[in-house]
Amino acid sequence: MFSQTYKNLNIIDLSTNIAGPLAAMTLGDMGADVIKVERAPGGDDTRQLTPTWEGVSTVYLSVNRNKRSLLLDFKKSEDIRTLKKLIAKADVVIESFPPGLGAKLGLSFDELKLINADIILCSISAFGDGEIGAKKPGYDALVQAVSGLMSFTGHKGQEPVRIAPSVLDISTGMWAAMSIMAAAKNRDNGEGAQHIRSALIDSAFLLMCHQVAGFKATGIDPEKLGSGAPSAVPYRVYSASDGSFMLATASDPQFIRLCNALDISELATDPRFESMSNRIKHRDQIDGVLENKFSQRPVAHWLSFLADQGLSVGPVNSVSSALEMDVIKERGLFHNPKANGWNSGMPLIRSPFDLDGSGWHRRPPALGEHTEEILKDLI
Repeated sequence: MFSQTYKNLNIIDLSTNIAGPLAAMTLGDMGADVIKVERAPGGDDTRQLTPTWEGVSTVYLSVNRNKRSLLLDFKKSEDIRTLKKLIAKADVVIESFPPGLGAKLGLSFDELKLINADIILCSISAFGDGEIGAKKPGYDALVQAVSGLMSFTGHKGQEPVRIAPSVLDISTGMWAAMSIMAAAKNRDNGEGAQHIRSALIDSAFLLMCHQVAGFKATGIDPEKLGSGAPSAVPYRVYSASDGSFMLATASDPQFIRLCNALDISELATDPRFESMSNRIKHRDQIDGVLENKFSQRPVAHWLSFLADQGLSVGPVNSVSSALEMDVIKERGLFHNPKANGWNSGMPLIRSPFDLDGSGWHRRPPALGEHTEEILKDLI
């Protein structure tokens, strides 16, 4: 659908790990020509991570399709000169250098503007490039901890829990991609060189936007609710006789419907529960009644029975079982690698905007696979 949107955009991807490579891949899915410049000898840090598919890290494979790989040794002055020649012809540079490395290599924004007066530089960091933030390296899990995100994740009385997916890396990569799109539009309008600064700490606070607003309003820190929600009750995972399922009610009519279906209609008129704000105050009492009810029948019964009442319910799937859902097949979430010339490859998740699967142009490249080709074009 958008596979040719940025076909004239040339990107130099100097980033590693997840956030920067995801931003570059997103634009690559939209047709941009992305040169992934990897530092000798090992390349992108994620190439060393497990698990692997046919010897290649699955983390690397997940965020690096639609790129060409150029291997350079940043300790060699001639390779830095080669890089600067590429930048002179590029539209966008994405980097996630550790604090101070960009300036040391002569790749600061001020220096890049001398090479390319219209360059868009996207710098990705944990805490930004201010006087304080520039001195603080960090990763997704660290920023989850220091931002407060971990403090209300998990169950009461238990240690803080990291959100397992790399939510800050991935959301920062998404914000970076959108910022680059906006900067490209500005450049078309004569804006000139632009420096985008995407930071994981910013993404963390936006993910917590309503929790932060709630704290500002009340002065009360968010509490750990396990699978529950701070602004709706009942809205959590419940145990049936043979497993667990998720129930989500987000309005008074839904609560009344639930109570009538379970033959506990008296709860709907109980002053403690007749409004959402009151149900939140008395969530433990409601949960106690519901847990007793739900423990009497298996998950399959409750999924069918409650769905028939027009309520929002679903199983708590493993990844393997989730991948088998009919709706996943209906959505066509995976690229067929063999249909795109990657006979030994694994299926990769398409970008959410790439509904027709047309955004696949190149498999994730081997380390330095296109070095000769790129250097030849540079002469």
